[in-house]
Amino acid sequence: MATNIPNDLRYSKEHEWASLQNNIVTIGITDFAQSSLGDIVFVELPKVGSQLNTGATFGVVESIKSVSDLYSPVSGKVIESNNSVESQPELINENPYSAWLIKVEVSNNSDYTQMLNATQYNDLCNQN
Repeated sequence: MATNIPNDLRYSKEHEWASLQNNIVTIGITDFAQSSLGDIVFVELPKVGSQLNTGATFGVVESIKSVSDLYSPVSGKVIESNNSVESQPELINENPYSAWLIKVEVSNNSDYTQMLNATQYNDLCNQN
């Protein structure tokens, strides 16, 4: 079922993707997640400066089918929220890997390195 799983990203079991550059992790939701949700109509993201803990809720994505919490795959401080997806939530449906949600400054990269790779994430998606 999972079709679009870029190899250069890491993935959470809650269907978030993450990309690490220096000590900044960019987070979004996967193609699998957006296709499961359907048309996304509302996104709520944390304020810049918010502290996140691994596994904690950081926002909400609402679609015509359901409301889903967003879970942070890493601990750190939110340094940027994507205002474009808040004003145009359909961007996530159009391209979930360019419509990132937040950028988090992490103190260590171990949360990121423990995330699933593309093969592991594909296996997870195929179990559902």
